[in-house]
Amino acid sequence: MNREFKLRYDQMREGDPSKTEETAQPNADNGLYHAPGQARNLCLVWPDGKRFFLNYAYLIAGELNLDGEKNVIILHFSSHTVTLSGYGLEALFRELLDHLLRIIFSIDERYVTENDLGSKEMTVIGISIQKAE
Repeated sequence: MNREFKLRYDQMREGDPSKTEETAQPNADNGLYHAPGQARNLCLVWPDGKRFFLNYAYLIAGELNLDGEKNVIILHFSSHTVTLSGYGLEALFRELLDHLLRIIFSIDERYVTENDLGSKEMTVIGISIQKAE
């Protein structure tokens, strides 16, 4: 049974089979993919607005380093190596593992407060990209 059939069946049970997936979640841009698809990209956004995206199909490996207060995620793509640093990145690593994230925003470290450091909320403060050799 394909996913679209299950979605329509659930909508029929709820009483509105004409509702599409887009209308079911208006303006729900939470950085995750809304439905399964063939092409998945990961967009990285810096505080100055610069953006860079890579396709999940070329993600070869990922590492999570939880040493100390700051966490580091290293993503090895076939053409680039991406390093993400920040706080509380374990949940971010799991979402990357499942190819769920669509956009990762980085903020300037000066906006991180003591409350953010103690919370479990993920905060990316640094993104660096290097071409693979």
